[in-house]
Amino acid sequence: MRFLPFLLSILIWFQPKAQSNPAITSWLQNTTETGNYYLSGNSMAIDNGILYNCQKIEYSENFVYVHTHGIPSYPTGPFQDGNPSQAENQNAIFQIPLNPTEETGNKQSTTAGNIGIFINGVALFDYRDGVAWNPQTNALCGGPGNPRCPGDMDWNRDAVPAEMEGFDCSKGHPAKGNYHHHQNPTAFKLDKNVVSTICNLYDADGLYAIDQTKHSPLIGFAYDGFPIYGAYGYKNTDGTGGIVRIKSSYELKNITSRLNGPDVDNSYFLGYFKEDYQYVKHDEEDYLDEHNGRFCVTPEYPNGTYAYFATVDENWNSVYPYAIGPTFYGQYQNRSVNSVDENTTVYEKSASIDAKAKMEIQIFPNPSAELIAVQTKGLNLNTLSVHMLSINGEEVYKGQINSGQTLSYISTEALYSGMYILVVRSNKDILLQEKVKVVR
Repeated sequence: MRFLPFLLSILIWFQPKAQSNPAITSWLQNTTETGNYYLSGNSMAIDNGILYNCQKIEYSENFVYVHTHGIPSYPTGPFQDGNPSQAENQNAIFQIPLNPTEETGNKQSTTAGNIGIFINGVALFDYRDGVAWNPQTNALCGGPGNPRCPGDMDWNRDAVPAEMEGFDCSKGHPAKGNYHHHQNPTAFKLDKNVVSTICNLYDADGLYAIDQTKHSPLIGFAYDGFPIYGAYGYKNTDGTGGIVRIKSSYELKNITSRLNGPDVDNSYFLGYFKEDYQYVKHDEEDYLDEHNGRFCVTPEYPNGTYAYFATVDENWNSVYPYAIGPTFYGQYQNRSVNSVDENTTVYEKSASIDAKAKMEIQIFPNPSAELIAVQTKGLNLNTLSVHMLSINGEEVYKGQINSGQTLSYISTEALYSGMYILVVRSNKDILLQEKVKVVR
């Protein structure tokens, strides 16, 4: 019987250590709420009947298994480039290594399709959209509506500028039902320079909101197992120097023509193809390496880790190579599996997350004549309830901001002019209580 206390002590030691790994604890989970989507011409979001975020997280000594349908909590669509697809149930399991290591041999190029998973279970793709330039026909090949490419091409199209019209407000779109992002998953309308008007037509959102005063949240994991962060981090790799925008080391080449490709013009502008970029090494620590990452201290990894960053420019517009690439730093493997074939422990995230200490919330406009926006900064880990009360305490509106969302809108058109109280709660905690004025 003396063996039993020893065994329990081992289990007690192992559990907290395993559950402190951000690759286990960082996923957004949901087993009750379903997502929604917009169709072109319809201003009302439609319930898709598919559970959003991740449904189950389990782990072994070496891997974490992420069960997800690949649907975000923010609305998807519409896709105004004629894409006939919608975000569909992926019913996927991803096996992410808990102890990733550097690839010391030839680095693996990123591939078409999934190259990582965001913490809401949505897929990350690299720069490409499957379209390239065929010098034999002097025309584009690959992708919908084009003939198949005869082999590897010298000039491969960058999806982010080329498919701008087809991205929804959250900067995502589906490929045969697999909804994904090629770039930083924040809403277009929250960028300093707004390059798409899609958010003006269909209220939507993104995984997180950029906050240039704080280290960006951990937003996903690459297929080599290393974490992916948002756009801002510590200036120095040891965690000092303050918060700065972490920068890509890729720059556009100074060219006007392309060997075996189209000349640079308004249709095939610089940046239209991935090969228009070149890597330029920088000595400053806030610039990334050729894989779009660096070894550094982060809030989740105080002892340091290799990490990728979702790069943007000073206006918060996406910058090549966007998240990972064009090669992986670590040992790559296709992480999609059909089942879990080893003993695991299911990770149950605590329901009591200290949102009050981490969450910043803004209300605008105030006063309002039509609608009020409730905007959280950073990454929202909880489902927040939003209440509008009359000055006498009568509830006139109730809504919510789901985990993995940052925005909620309250229509004030049906309300009388006057003062109201807006309350935002996380579980029983009041995160914000503020007077708002409705005017006519």
